Amino acid sequence: MSGCSICGGFHPAQTHQSLLAGMPQEPVELVDDLVKMRLYRPEALAVANTITEADLRTALFIKMAGQGKPKREQLVLDLIKLAGGLDEAFSAAFGPKAGQFFADAQIKSQFTRRKFLQNIAVGAALVSLANCAQQPEANVPDAEATSGTTGDLEKNDLKIAFLPITCATPIIMSEPLGFYERHGLDVNLMKYASWSVVRDAAIAGELDAFHMLAPMPISISLGLGSTAFPMRLASIENNNGQGIAVAKKHLGKVNGPADFAGMTIGIPFDYSNHNLLLRYYLASGGLDPDQDVRLLVLPPPDAIAQMSTGQIDAFILPDNFTQRVVFEDIGFIHILTKDLWPGHPCCAFVAGQDWIDQHPNTFRAVNKAIIDGAAYANNPANRREIAAAIAPREYLNQPVEVLEAVMTGDFEDGQGNVFNEPDRIYFDPYPWKSFSSWISTQLVRWGYMPTEKANYDEISQEVFLTDLARELSEELGIDAPQELKRVESLKHGEFDPTQPETYLKAQKEKFGI
Repeated sequence: MSGCSICGGFHPAQTHQSLLAGMPQEPVELVDDLVKMRLYRPEALAVANTITEADLRTALFIKMAGQGKPKREQLVLDLIKLAGGLDEAFSAAFGPKAGQFFADAQIKSQFTRRKFLQNIAVGAALVSLANCAQQPEANVPDAEATSGTTGDLEKNDLKIAFLPITCATPIIMSEPLGFYERHGLDVNLMKYASWSVVRDAAIAGELDAFHMLAPMPISISLGLGSTAFPMRLASIENNNGQGIAVAKKHLGKVNGPADFAGMTIGIPFDYSNHNLLLRYYLASGGLDPDQDVRLLVLPPPDAIAQMSTGQIDAFILPDNFTQRVVFEDIGFIHILTKDLWPGHPCCAFVAGQDWIDQHPNTFRAVNKAIIDGAAYANNPANRREIAAAIAPREYLNQPVEVLEAVMTGDFEDGQGNVFNEPDRIYFDPYPWKSFSSWISTQLVRWGYMPTEKANYDEISQEVFLTDLARELSEELGIDAPQELKRVESLKHGEFDPTQPETYLKAQKEKFGI
């Protein structure tokens, strides 16, 4: 390896960019920030345990030991080694009496204990290399330009696919509300009418990244219904936000799943949570989804027209369409999917593995921009602004009143009822691996995935980039879970992701399908 162009050391020059991105550019500012971590907001909750130099050594050298180190932590370790060791880094950062900095029994801060340790480590390494960072020829990009990404962006102009549905809210709103620009990106949103066209365009390499249904990166990666093409789910776009709408001619006749017998029901795609949740619901009423109803794949934008002309009796689709049937007085909302699986995922931000390999920094930047946007969208106070931003023709082409009903959860169901459901839709980008495992069980249950391909842990590990979503969230100052999976609570029993086969067998035995 040649010497670093910035400091002459033997490490990649981008190490410095990665380290400095998102951090104060002057060592004095950084030390001040670290001091504030101890003293600012004294009313905040104290970190539970004492932070000592021994703690810090453990956090750095034990956590970072072995294989599979997170990239940023490995860079910090490399930089500390360049500084001459941990003691030298502490001395450079805090002076000869560095140990006194950690002597307090409690550190009062808005930071978590783990984040405090991480920031101290980064700070120590940065200050130890202050001379290098301050050289005029360093050409270090400013923090705002890099937005915390690891190095320069490989490309700034991106084409990202979306369908005109509320599930795509973080991907869409990040253009008019400036989240892409904030992270150094110029995104051209490409509007598509159907999921099969998005899938084919993705495989053909016509796009940089995609808005996709959460099951799609699993099915495409495994070659289910298409050519096998490795896809990665980077972040969840929306939770809940779907519903089953029924034509007005059936008003008063549909009270449960058994009442759908003989109907034609629209679904957006075979490999969708809409399809899987609908099948789950129908089976609970004793209906075989492949025998007792007709499931019709239709592009979401066509749903209203097909219901109004009597081509379909019902559909399960994103809530801008379920609410639209009420707005147009052609149908009613039978049930929201959150009543089947509270907090379920629907859509996701996805990219192909080959593209990620070629554009690692750009991939981080765009995913980070979308997570940033999702956090903004998750605040109920911002929902009306967002509804107005995504309503125009180039995006959803929907009445603002319809989108406000979805986004705020204040809505009429077309049956004479008025509801206030703040969680009708929300936007938590964290891709729980248990999402992947439940989806995979249902793909097996309904014959979309051969049993021999159902390596549940392997699929979730390979396709869902949960660790990355956590890392990017934390860089943005957004809290994210530390666990990778959780027990999911559905209408007809809990799903334990550690026992997917047991769950699948129990569901079949319980409902006979």
